[in-house]
Amino acid sequence: GEAFPPSLRDWMTAHGVDAYQCYATADVGLIAYETAAREGLVLDEGVIVEIVRPGTGDPVSEGEVGELVITTLNPDYPLIRFGTGDLSAILPGQCPTGRTGQRIKGWMGRADQTTKIRGMFVHPGQVAEIVKRFPELSKARLVVSGEMANDQMALHVETDALSDEALKVRVMEAVRDVTKLRGEVHLVASGSLANDGKVIEDARSYQ
Repeated sequence: GEAFPPSLRDWMTAHGVDAYQCYATADVGLIAYETAAREGLVLDEGVIVEIVRPGTGDPVSEGEVGELVITTLNPDYPLIRFGTGDLSAILPGQCPTGRTGQRIKGWMGRADQTTKIRGMFVHPGQVAEIVKRFPELSKARLVVSGEMANDQMALHVETDALSDEALKVRVMEAVRDVTKLRGEVHLVASGSLANDGKVIEDARSYQ
């Protein structure tokens, strides 16, 4: 169950072994596999895959990083919308080898980003709850910064209403209502937040 980074693949190739990776879990079995093209992983035909925003069941756009959710209709062990806790994204187009199945980028980290801030746990689902209260917002990222015992929290939200100060105040109030913590709010342009699946970014210094 170990990761198979390019460095390990190259080491094995140098020793005369053509090695390929697959993505699987103990609950589901095989989910996706690598081909000779080495461009992402082709999804197995026996699973149904969704990619959702971490902490929610909301599907993301094609190409956006989110949590892999798997459904398998195995009559002996069916799983409906099983959250793997892993991050990935759908790759557009077909595999150059001719495989027609949908592809994912591969494993891109873990979806569980629950973070303790000033003694309180904050979950990705809480960030999603804040966004859902405001139709003007499309996406958010909570950034935690500062040094030990001096946490600072800022919610960056994508919106087309960049100069709406009243909206900013209302979002700040929602942040406190949902998380029980005070935090800053930054209105940023749509599409400006990183596409890495992170809803909560812990940028604190622990030196």
